Amino acid sequence: MTYFFRAAPASLRRLLLLGPWALLLSLGASAQGQLTRYQTAKTQLDQGRYAVAMQQLQPLTQPVNHFAQAPDAAYLYAVAATRLGQWAEAEQMLNLIRNQYPTYAGLNEALYLQGQVSFEQGDYDTALRTLGQLPAEQYAPLREAMQTNYLSKLKDRATWQRLRQRYPQSKLVGRLYADFLLANGPLPDPDRQQLDALITQFKLDRNRYAAVLATAPAAPKALPRKGTYNIGVLLPFELQDNTWQTQRKNQFVTDLYAGLRLAQDSLQRAGHPVQLFAYDTGADTLTLKSVLALPELAGMDMLVGPVYKSGAKLLARFAREHQIVCINPLSQDAGLVLDNPYHYLYMPSATTQGRLAAQFAASAFGIGRPAVLLHEDVKDDNDFALAYQAAYEEAGGKILASRAFRANDPASLAAAYTGLDLAGASHLVVASDDRKAGPAAFAALGAVPGATRPALLVPGEWLDNPSLGLGQLGGGNVYYYHPKYFDAQRPSFRRFRQLYLAKQNLPPSTFASQGFELLLFFGSALQQFGPAFQGGLAAAPPLPGAIFEGLAYPGGAHDNQVVPMVKLSNLEFQLVR
Repeated sequence: MTYFFRAAPASLRRLLLLGPWALLLSLGASAQGQLTRYQTAKTQLDQGRYAVAMQQLQPLTQPVNHFAQAPDAAYLYAVAATRLGQWAEAEQMLNLIRNQYPTYAGLNEALYLQGQVSFEQGDYDTALRTLGQLPAEQYAPLREAMQTNYLSKLKDRATWQRLRQRYPQSKLVGRLYADFLLANGPLPDPDRQQLDALITQFKLDRNRYAAVLATAPAAPKALPRKGTYNIGVLLPFELQDNTWQTQRKNQFVTDLYAGLRLAQDSLQRAGHPVQLFAYDTGADTLTLKSVLALPELAGMDMLVGPVYKSGAKLLARFAREHQIVCINPLSQDAGLVLDNPYHYLYMPSATTQGRLAAQFAASAFGIGRPAVLLHEDVKDDNDFALAYQAAYEEAGGKILASRAFRANDPASLAAAYTGLDLAGASHLVVASDDRKAGPAAFAALGAVPGATRPALLVPGEWLDNPSLGLGQLGGGNVYYYHPKYFDAQRPSFRRFRQLYLAKQNLPPSTFASQGFELLLFFGSALQQFGPAFQGGLAAAPPLPGAIFEGLAYPGGAHDNQVVPMVKLSNLEFQLVR
């Protein structure tokens, strides 16, 4: 195993050059004891007695003991821990340095060691993000050597795809992922298309990958084009639960299905007929398993559903085993579609939203001043925040502070804003659709003088928050990442709304709109490319939606890559990206 042991920091070397008598004259008895303990620990470290050295160094690292060389002691403790392979202990001490001793002269050495520790623990995101904070002119060769050393050993396809999503502009990640694909040929069509895109993007040597690009495994026999396609719709209608007659808890499901049915009519009129077969999956996986056991399901041309995560995993496995493309209508979890060429998200994942929002922010707000990133401590918002920070730093920006909060805990929400230098930030990002998050953000921004007030970037759901006024929502420096944005004046939406009203006697909800757009897009893909339409979608340009701004699955992406950025100006929506 390769270890990256760096020389002692300059502050430590300067200390050791001092004569012992000069030190004794300036130190009290307690300080003398601490220094003696420190020098003993360093000797033990030099002699390879790492456990003893850690025992001696540990009390010297704590701020409460006021040891002048505490940061050096903490760094050497972390070095000793890495020599023993005690990665968690090393990480804990390196975090202590970063949080308690941010002005430490040897901070870059600590960041470099943190990269190794994170790699060893399989935390590739933290490793790449931490190493990215090092000054390029001094650390570029060392950083690239460490990244290459660990990433070249990475064999997990899902991790590679996640890294590729989070670092789309990194040539190192792209090149090493291309090498991973090369080593795992022959490749299915989606992987070959992704490899071809990597070669083009990063100008890699095409001759090196020519063999794996030219050969592919025997593809499943393409089904002949049909006059009509059969689509299984697996949703939790819960028809066995009689409370549906008095409670509307499942209204979103019936709205979604009503939108699908209306799209079926539109496809029929366009000469692209599809047949919908609805199955009630209930609210538990047992019911879904019984549905998946039905013989006719394996003969479907496409599947839509379900809406709950446990069921989504089951259906994704079924789709892969039977080579039937499955579309999840509502989820934003990128993890559901990793390493599965037969599973798609209709929505942009939280990871994609974070990445595209960060790219917009870097362009719109610049990278001269840092950003502040706050997010609710739930999976989608955590995924958004990780992707946002990675993409913003990839663009050259800096995150001044990144904090998680619990929206239902007033103390946690207040603590998220405590001590923030909002006046020094270019923008504040708040990733949470909870209705308590908005008032807290505007209150914090209200305390900042207008001349230094940062821009605000938040989810589009804030626009439906009755606790927020139009004066706040329409502020000149307030922006929204809004996957569900649509222009209500667009003729195609007005036509859809008219048809829906005629059928249902009520205006369409967002879920009805999503169902309509989903089937219109993927039903057209069936007609154009057949049931194995993955390659066709990967090569197709972004297409405008009938209701929403558009859909795009370029280069093998399996979640929608269109995320509108909007602002509210004079009570009118303005699409800024």
